Amino acid sequence: MSIRKFLFNRITANILAGILLVLALLFGTHAILEKITRHNQEITVPDLRNKSVAEAVQLVEGRMRLEVTDSVYVKRMGKGLIFRQNPQAGSKVKEGRRIMLTINAVNPKKVMMPNLVGYSMRQAKAEILSKGLQIGKLIYVTDIATNNVLKQLHDGVEIPAGSMIESESAIDLVLGLNNDDCVTYAPVLAGLKYRDAVSAIHDNSMNIKDVVFDETVRTYSDSLDAVVFRQEPDYGDIPLLMGMEISIYLTTDISKVPVPEEDGEEENEENAGL
Repeated sequence: MSIRKFLFNRITANILAGILLVLALLFGTHAILEKITRHNQEITVPDLRNKSVAEAVQLVEGRMRLEVTDSVYVKRMGKGLIFRQNPQAGSKVKEGRRIMLTINAVNPKKVMMPNLVGYSMRQAKAEILSKGLQIGKLIYVTDIATNNVLKQLHDGVEIPAGSMIESESAIDLVLGLNNDDCVTYAPVLAGLKYRDAVSAIHDNSMNIKDVVFDETVRTYSDSLDAVVFRQEPDYGDIPLLMGMEISIYLTTDISKVPVPEEDGEEENEENAGL
């Protein structure tokens, strides 16, 4: 059989056509799947915090879908600005990913004031935060039970349970203080962000005196990322009276944050001095 007859043989032609069809389907399917899954096409989520939704839309340039899913009310933040985002800035996602936004409400939310009287300070703190409120000042008075809540105040006035109050409002707590159980110690705050530092200070029955940001903190977003690099009084074994105040200093320059010495290093230094 000649080569010409072989090439035009019906069976051979059908086989070749079948192979070509299979190859075309494979390449087509791969191309479609690659486009659908955007294979290896990840993009970085930008930082949208402290921006308006309109500014965020321009920033993502249609590469992601923005959706406002929740709101909070922060007095010191501009109304309508983005407070939180999920996924966070710097995350790697595929194009078209939905970014959920929490914005700062134009009008403050109202929440119901809980009854904290009789709670321990830790229980009261958990209840206050769960309601979207904040702990204000810890006021200690002589009582048989240390850190037992005796009164709850707002703007210096007792606030009854069930009252409607703006979210993020500061609630002062009047707490008992037994003379036999009135000592605390300054916690280690270096490296903590503002909210975590405040939480640690309250957990140690102390109050905030001053919050000082250095020159690296220029915007509200910077303040969210800033960490403590100095505190007064410093942490240590010196006993302090519950209710004392502590000042914190924050920066975005991590190199300013002191690295605590390990016990082994301290022992080596002591031994070297002998």
